[in-house]
Amino acid sequence: MARVIAFLFTFLSLALAAVAALGQGAAPAPAVPAATPAEPTLFKIGYVDIKGDPRYDREFVYALTQSGKERTRIPFVPRYQPFQGAQLAVDESNQTGRFSGQRVELVRHSAADAADLVVWIEKTRAEQGIHFFLIDADTSTLRAVSQAVRGQDVLLFNVSNPDDRLRGVFCAQNLAHTAPSYNMLTDAVTQYLVFQGWVSILLLTGPLEEDVKMSDALKRSIRRNGARLVEERKFLPSNDPRQRDLNNTRLLTGGNRDYDVVFISDTNGEFARTFPYQTARARPVVGTAGLVPEVWHWSWERQGAPQLSSRFHAAFNRFMYGPDWSAWVAVRALTLAQNRTRSLDYRQIREYVLSDALRFDGYMGSPLDFRPWDLQLRMNVFLTMPNAVIARAPMDKFEHATNDLDTLGVDRPETTCRL
Repeated sequence: MARVIAFLFTFLSLALAAVAALGQGAAPAPAVPAATPAEPTLFKIGYVDIKGDPRYDREFVYALTQSGKERTRIPFVPRYQPFQGAQLAVDESNQTGRFSGQRVELVRHSAADAADLVVWIEKTRAEQGIHFFLIDADTSTLRAVSQAVRGQDVLLFNVSNPDDRLRGVFCAQNLAHTAPSYNMLTDAVTQYLVFQGWVSILLLTGPLEEDVKMSDALKRSIRRNGARLVEERKFLPSNDPRQRDLNNTRLLTGGNRDYDVVFISDTNGEFARTFPYQTARARPVVGTAGLVPEVWHWSWERQGAPQLSSRFHAAFNRFMYGPDWSAWVAVRALTLAQNRTRSLDYRQIREYVLSDALRFDGYMGSPLDFRPWDLQLRMNVFLTMPNAVIARAPMDKFEHATNDLDTLGVDRPETTCRL
């Protein structure tokens, strides 16, 4: 009991001493000043396109109605400008940039024509220090813009145009490509057909310039990958009975010459959408209907791809298509290069983007980087049905000495590009 009383007396004495010290104005411990956060590094990327671009004119099949009011219209081919893919990449980069002090801003301009684009690019480079531009445009516009800004500190990224000439005779040192070429797409198809043993191909070509470009690419791929062109026939989307030999599916696929598969080049999609299951012979249809080569498909379920597709759908309430992925991956390549170089200097970022050091993940399974001979991004190509990915190219047994992705598209010994 005596020990308890002694402990309480000691405790009370110490407490009273502490109160007395405070009453005499004892100075509190000095506060530690809060660290001032560093100003984030701002990296601006340009995005340019053409107002009223006819490539995005969508013809509609029919409209779903409810209570007499139009609700939904169904297009022949889904055509969405890929700006939202770039925006998703910027949003993702800024989420991680909160921890690294990096911030990205996308600056968009829709121009009346190529001359307007050139004026805006030059002005924006001078006033805002923007050197890298995603460009969504047709071949003539891409060529005109790349020539006009030649020699300036500007690097353009083609995010939507598959024209092989842009990687060949029209190539330029300031024009990189994250969109796949027609050659890459048709190489993927022919690899799959040869892999399946379906080597004899009947080719149907539509009347549009883009239809011819795709068919020309297929002929090259047939020679390259060991398939065989049975015959090429022209078709014309029409209901005119006087042109039955050009618009009748059974006439187009009939005759005495047999084949394993029908490849249809119909980039507009109007004729091809009803083509499968109407052929004269029970043969698969590939190309722009049936089995279709795509650089991205929402149903790809490996390498973390569902996360990317889900983020896109949550943000924009639609599926992610190939051009969306191409715009997304262009921004991703640039932001990775800027983050790793820790610089805003044009030459440092450009050199890193176009070097082997860049290799990065695009949710496809293969490391991605740019080919030095034509500035085309190496990438996989998916062989798709409307609701599924059937295969991913390059296919097994199509191997390359240094990088199997170079079996898709124009390899260094084949290129006509002179940078």
